[in-house]
Amino acid sequence: MKTEDIALFHRIVETGSILEAADLLNLPKSTVSRRLLSLEESLNIKLFHRLSRAISLTSAGSQFYEKTLVMLAELDKTIADITDNKAELTGHLRILMFPVPQIMQIVNKIFAFMDANPKFTIEIITSTEPLDMVRNNIDIAFMVNETFSELDMVAKPILHEEMCFFASPEYLAKVGTPKSISDIEQHNSILFRFPNGKTFSEVPLANDVLQAVKGNICTNSIQLAYEATRLGRGIGYLPQGICVEDIEQGKLIRLFDELPPYLGVVFLVYPSRRFLSLTGQRLIDYMLTEMPVQTSKAAVINNKVWT
Repeated sequence: MKTEDIALFHRIVETGSILEAADLLNLPKSTVSRRLLSLEESLNIKLFHRLSRAISLTSAGSQFYEKTLVMLAELDKTIADITDNKAELTGHLRILMFPVPQIMQIVNKIFAFMDANPKFTIEIITSTEPLDMVRNNIDIAFMVNETFSELDMVAKPILHEEMCFFASPEYLAKVGTPKSISDIEQHNSILFRFPNGKTFSEVPLANDVLQAVKGNICTNSIQLAYEATRLGRGIGYLPQGICVEDIEQGKLIRLFDELPPYLGVVFLVYPSRRFLSLTGQRLIDYMLTEMPVQTSKAAVINNKVWT
């Protein structure tokens, strides 16, 4: 019995399909089926009920899954302990990223980690859509808090971005400049919709205050919201980091200077109960070391405590 075959069994359980597990692992379905059969023969138990179009765990299979999750995690921890962080990192990691403005800052850190550990491979998936991390075999994700809803997750803040209101000179010349934050309800705003269906018709401000906005354009793309704001289509609630050059060149104007910025947070997210490979653990440790949120803001961000 090989630990690799046990890990493959876990992927089949988590995807609910031999075919989906084969696709995720980039293996022929016949290879996955053969290795599963070999595992069952070595255990002398039936792990799955095989139906015409579906499979389901047997009682023995369910028990084997729960026990081996702990076993593989303990094995990896033992390897890490006895090698004193000198074990060669191998395998493949699937990493999910929300397309935040600092995406290359994150990616460059991952590339640096790869350069120091050249024997493993990665797959980076960018999406504004939430994905079930276990079912889709996602090892690590970098997401904003509004885009992950799974309860059994560990989330560590690693980046923050100041969110502010911006408008183009052309838009302000046409409709006037709002003098106070309450005036924004009389203006056209570029609305942002998260994949969970939540629309920023009420945008979060500092100190847990919500401000109503309305507009005739809604998008799930930060880049499109930014471009629409630059084109004078309305007021955009945008990360300040992507607007710096436009402000310097007079192409965008920040509104409500007296208003404290809202801190949007990027989290490093991973499943808390799932077996995480040694490579995944080391990458997480590396990212948390290399990209620490400033201490004062890591503890309390927008009046919420994160650890």
